[in-house]
Amino acid sequence: MSMHSPFRLGAALVLAAVLATSPVQAQKVGTTSFQFLKVMPTARATGMGDAYVTLAEGAEALFWNPAGVAAAGTHDLSATHIPYLLDTRVSSIGYATSLGGLGSVGVQIQAVDYGEIAETRTENLGFNSDGTYNPGLTGSTFGPTAFAVGVSYARRLTDRFSTGITGKYIYESLYTGSVTRNGETYDTSAGVALFDIGIQYETGFRSLALGMSVQNFGPEVAYAEEGFSAPLSFRLGIAGDLVGPAGIVSQSSQNRITAAYDLSQPNDYDQQMQFGLEYAFAETLSLRTGYKLNYDVEAFTFGAGVKTDLDPVRLNVDYSYGGMGEYLDGIHRITIGARLR
Repeated sequence: MSMHSPFRLGAALVLAAVLATSPVQAQKVGTTSFQFLKVMPTARATGMGDAYVTLAEGAEALFWNPAGVAAAGTHDLSATHIPYLLDTRVSSIGYATSLGGLGSVGVQIQAVDYGEIAETRTENLGFNSDGTYNPGLTGSTFGPTAFAVGVSYARRLTDRFSTGITGKYIYESLYTGSVTRNGETYDTSAGVALFDIGIQYETGFRSLALGMSVQNFGPEVAYAEEGFSAPLSFRLGIAGDLVGPAGIVSQSSQNRITAAYDLSQPNDYDQQMQFGLEYAFAETLSLRTGYKLNYDVEAFTFGAGVKTDLDPVRLNVDYSYGGMGEYLDGIHRITIGARLR
């Protein structure tokens, strides 16, 4: 493959992303399906305000940019748990491995536990026999479910350029079973195949690097009679070490300060930006912060992480916190990762 081929491929991917997102800019908030796909895992990334398309690597890259899977070690594992809003819990696990000169592969699973929800129906509205008001409760409960499973392939095309692709199946059930109304039976679940594509490019100037990804590209999802697009997102990013062994501003063997910036365009919202900073001492203890611009309630994020070597395994534990405005509780994420070199 010629040295120009990766750049042609990268340009083609960027053009495809722009063409894919341009027809849907007029969509409004809440008009996409599978909203759980927007609850991003991995505490390092979310502690840096989601500015991660360029930095993602190994098993964590499965959820952010499949090109980063090309940097996987012999075995990479990443697991995240998120106690989300209103007792909802989101869990994910990813595994990636290098195939040597053939590239790298990975698998991911994401699952949502919505808990039990009390069933209500309009025909049950009214007063009970004891005079109390019934807001429609039937006495039954149901539990919505949602999950995603995916497979990724990535490869380094040159020593600076990586690309990757993910195919995944997304399923969501809003109610237990089907619903019959006016003689018509409606399926309350939906499943669809979606794709992610991405590239990462090391510029060759110190630690400066670029990244791009398109996530959740695929067909509309039909619930009953309505069709909704998946939460398609196009993301461009740049990142580099301000301080570090290859620092842009200053070189240091013990201290590293990494800055990252992402520009993202979802198909159901205006353009958004993410800023992130990470300080690491001896690649063992890390402190992180980030800011998310043009979000309804999200803004500042914070996080920390610890890495330790148990030769030949390198373990990491990361934590992040993100505020959700005045009326909602903040979101905590915990990630445990392991890499066998």
